[in-house]
Amino acid sequence: MASDRIDLIQGQWQQASPDLDVSALAVVGRILRIARLLERQREALLAPHGLSLWSFDVLATLRRQPPPHQLTPTELYGALMLSSGAMTNRIDRLEADGLVERHRETTDRRSVLVRLTARGAQLVETVLPVVVGNERERLEQCTTSEERELLAGLLRRQLLALDGGD
Repeated sequence: MASDRIDLIQGQWQQASPDLDVSALAVVGRILRIARLLERQREALLAPHGLSLWSFDVLATLRRQPPPHQLTPTELYGALMLSSGAMTNRIDRLEADGLVERHRETTDRRSVLVRLTARGAQLVETVLPVVVGNERERLEQCTTSEERELLAGLLRRQLLALDGGD
């Protein structure tokens, strides 16, 4: 099998510190490297549509909610694991672009709902098949369906161990 950058880094550490166990780099280093490469690919697919990773995540999170595709800002930043300040800025930008709108809750005028606009929904529905199709193709190039299922299970188990299932 061909060597990659992680093999090179592991070899360098073995030379520099032979007593140091760097075997975790074989997994963690590759996961981090793959994540960066996938983010770059996703950014490249989103850019022609005027979207960034964060804006797509917000719009997609709203789109997968039942109609009328809305959440409170608190629910939204919880789903996206952001601070409330960061979420407010993002909502402001998406609202200025006409992709989301704020609505006052009818039962509690203090509460605000962030709702996907028709334009925002159309954008997600246009872009999502491109993004997931590209990612599926990348995975299919180097893994079988059985390997993908196994990998998904192993990664799920690791993720649950790291973040408690949030």
